[in-house]
Amino acid sequence: MNIDTLVFRIAGIMVTAGVVLAYTHHIAWLALPLFVGVNMLQASFTGFCPLARMLKRFGVQDGKAF
Repeated sequence: MNIDTLVFRIAGIMVTAGVVLAYTHHIAWLALPLFVGVNMLQASFTGFCPLARMLKRFGVQDGKAF
């Protein structure tokens, strides 16, 4: 498994969790998927992804995008 796969997988989990928590607990949980979406948007322009940098430090195999 490479960094690209893990970044998309973790982002999907965070977005899904935020929406489920907003539906079941409190609307303020929508801040979580908003944060993930904004981070993905800025990463598409800048190429900088904090999660990818952390995964690289943990020794995860490089991918094509990050």
